[in-house]
Amino acid sequence: MIEALAPAPVARIYGEPLLEVPQDLYIPPDALEVFLEAFEGPLDLLLYLIRKQNLNVLDIPMAKVTAQYMEYVEMMRAHQLELAADYLLMAAVLIEIKSRMLLPRPAAPGEAEVEDPRAELVRRLMEYEKMKLASLRLNELPQALRDFALVEVWIEQTAVMRLPQVDPDDLKLAWLGLVSRAKLSRHHRVTREELSVRAHMTRILKRLSGHEYVEFAELFSPSAGVAELVVTFLALLELARETLVEVTQQETYGAIYVRSTHFLTAA
Repeated sequence: MIEALAPAPVARIYGEPLLEVPQDLYIPPDALEVFLEAFEGPLDLLLYLIRKQNLNVLDIPMAKVTAQYMEYVEMMRAHQLELAADYLLMAAVLIEIKSRMLLPRPAAPGEAEVEDPRAELVRRLMEYEKMKLASLRLNELPQALRDFALVEVWIEQTAVMRLPQVDPDDLKLAWLGLVSRAKLSRHHRVTREELSVRAHMTRILKRLSGHEYVEFAELFSPSAGVAELVVTFLALLELARETLVEVTQQETYGAIYVRSTHFLTAA
């Protein structure tokens, strides 16, 4: 003998199945407010009615949709009149379109084809649906404080002092200052001396040895002639090109200092 299947419960209350609707069930008058507020406007309600019945939005049956729309609006007016203002305006638009479709105006000879009264409404519905789908896609993206928490981490860092770069014009002004100083102490003794750039490079490195910084002007002898100043300056540039010394400034347009890169490595 085949046992009869148990009827499906109409609801579950605290996990227990409810097989029949209670006869004394009380439905409060404001129970429909939650349903009405689910729509975000008249276009949302109209699009819901069209999609629920799988209708073609490009060929809306105005009589059927208008009747269903008015049922929702009348329900809304009975509960929340202030909420139904925008919906009543859309109802008037639907009734106007329905009337224009019932009484079509024939096109006069030579005139263009009469535009479908639903064209503007269809355009608004399609644009609204695009915006609604786009908002749903954005809502699916992870959001802070909804899908994940923000974490802040404090990292202590020691700021490294970066000296300003030496501009070529600063070197030019320093060189002109050395030449001017040499002219003040020049003499007329004519001699011929052999000056070596390599020898002066060695002298500069010895001068920098054991010092973190040496001022640019201190590398040049006050009693040196122009020829020796030129050779010393060339030796300094050659050392900088070979990255054996570093030319820096503590501030823009400030004094120029020279230091050995070997001292930095040792430090």
